[in-house]
Amino acid sequence: MASRTIRSVIFDMDGVLCDSEPFINEAAIGVLRDRYGVVTEPAEYLPFTGTGDARYISAVAAEHGLELDPQRAKAELYERYLAIIRGRLQPTPGARVFVAATRDAGRLTALATSADAVKVDANLAEIGIPGDAFDVIVSGQDVTRPKPAPDIFLLAAERLHVPPAACLVIEDALTGVRAAKAAGMRCLALATSFPRDQLAAAGADFVANDLSDLAAGPPGEIGEIGEIGEILARVVGSPG
Repeated sequence: MASRTIRSVIFDMDGVLCDSEPFINEAAIGVLRDRYGVVTEPAEYLPFTGTGDARYISAVAAEHGLELDPQRAKAELYERYLAIIRGRLQPTPGARVFVAATRDAGRLTALATSADAVKVDANLAEIGIPGDAFDVIVSGQDVTRPKPAPDIFLLAAERLHVPPAACLVIEDALTGVRAAKAAGMRCLALATSFPRDQLAAAGADFVANDLSDLAAGPPGEIGEIGEIGEILARVVGSPG
């Protein structure tokens, strides 16, 4: 049975391990307003969630007729974001427990995020998850094509020495779900950034509200994930 072949869990970061989306949104709005005089609204950024932080800010700027250098814009975005999150960024419910439980259950772990390493380090430090909780960390700087291309997840699997079919990806963004499925991996989607029906329509195999609410959905859903079910069952209702 295919579900029994799951040997590794690949975590996205923003929206999966930490509730960072409001802060990157606040930072992007502030950069465009204060440095470029462009006023934007939070909803304008939603279509670019999960596509990488350079595109996140540059694409919205372009819709207002402002052409930014993506790398400079990203550097400005991170400068503001890193100041904003200090003492404010929190892990998503169940995140710390789930990462630890995955390791305890004998699965390899990877963090695969479109963000740069500087954001990875800052986020993990703020939410109290050490970098060595993951066997592999892949950032957006390690690949050329961003999600929904499958490259970041395929690279994580390659570095774990695990075939894609043996990986379970945990994502929150529609582009991330599509990237996971394009990589030939199973995907557990968390409804922290997008509605459950949209995540399912994007191809998610399983949907939960967050990492502490993995029993949500049809009865027996956890068991259908096979071996990974023992990890999911252990963290249902556990504090993060």
